Amino acid sequence: MYKKYFEYFHDNKNIYLDSASTTQKPKVVLEAVQEYYTKYCANTHRSNFGNANRATTEFENARSTLKSFINAAHDEEIIFTKGVTESLNFIASSFVKDRFDTVIISSLEHHSNIVPWHMQGRSLHQGLEVVNCDENLSFDMEHFEQLLQENPNAFVSITHVSNAFGRINPVKNIIHIAHKYGVPVMIDGAQSLVHFNVDVQDLDVDFYALSSHKSYGPTGVGAMYIKKEHLKDVKAYQTGGATISDVSYDRSILLDSPFKFEAGTQNIAGVIGFAQALKFIQMLEYDRIIDYEAGIYEYMYEQLSEIEDIQLYTDSINCIGSLSFNVKGAMADDVGVLLDKMNVSIRYGHHCAQPIMKKLGLQGTARVSLGIYNDLHDIDMLIKNLKRALQILKG
Repeated sequence: MYKKYFEYFHDNKNIYLDSASTTQKPKVVLEAVQEYYTKYCANTHRSNFGNANRATTEFENARSTLKSFINAAHDEEIIFTKGVTESLNFIASSFVKDRFDTVIISSLEHHSNIVPWHMQGRSLHQGLEVVNCDENLSFDMEHFEQLLQENPNAFVSITHVSNAFGRINPVKNIIHIAHKYGVPVMIDGAQSLVHFNVDVQDLDVDFYALSSHKSYGPTGVGAMYIKKEHLKDVKAYQTGGATISDVSYDRSILLDSPFKFEAGTQNIAGVIGFAQALKFIQMLEYDRIIDYEAGIYEYMYEQLSEIEDIQLYTDSINCIGSLSFNVKGAMADDVGVLLDKMNVSIRYGHHCAQPIMKKLGLQGTARVSLGIYNDLHDIDMLIKNLKRALQILKG
């Protein structure tokens, strides 16, 4: 019943089940982007003519919209970036590097929360520690606290929801325990905002990375929440136009946050579209989103469980959005390719999470991930065509 909001589905019979990679965009987001480019396209924070003032106003209104959406206390705590990957690199380079001896991550991180630490010369047990998970991919809280005790000068960077398996980490408890040891925490929220409410003050999180394109907004834009008390200690990630209050040949004086962190011309249309995506989610209401998606997820879990030789990698209780599976005797890639031929789009492979795949002895999985536009018919088509694919593969 939610497909009506998305033009992608109007004349498209594709069964789209890859929303963890990127979501489809509702019509209101497309209209907001088009309106900027066709009605008041101008740069922000520079010129003072009418459309330039409107562009600046809409851009800053988007910042206020995001601030309120995640219950941040101050506009300056919201810094727009290109997305979650840039946000994680931003904090890794501008706050963590040369400040902390150890970075603690979980077993379920995707590459964007692993590679930046390797680029700092950190590897396992050499400045990088990884929290164990059990056979059901649950976060090992006892091991986490042990790592905190063993590494007093640590920084924690943890995903809120695993992109590969949909497993939800208990981040509020993680943050509470880390703060007990005086350790700041960054949360990778790439897969969370689209499914449930994020309240940064309730979480008491220090840094939170947000994605637009995984939350019904445009690609190429995201944001980083930085708790105000840390702003003075975060260095400018890059500098240049729009970041300064005064420049001479001898020195540059930077503005305060958020402007000193947003060098160059931003993705203005993307930011405005991101704000519209947040308003779209507000219109739908999280309570209804959670109930609706939980029903679809549970149905999908039950249907997949009934197929012979299917192996699911998590339970259905502590997961949201994504479900990974394999079929005995079939490669995930072959399953995905055949489903694509049948007009069903899923993702297959390592899902940018090679370390956990290697830990589990897997080359990859088939992953089905949901958006608000999916319905029971989509799942029925998935199951029907998956059975056809398995018949082909097994001869």
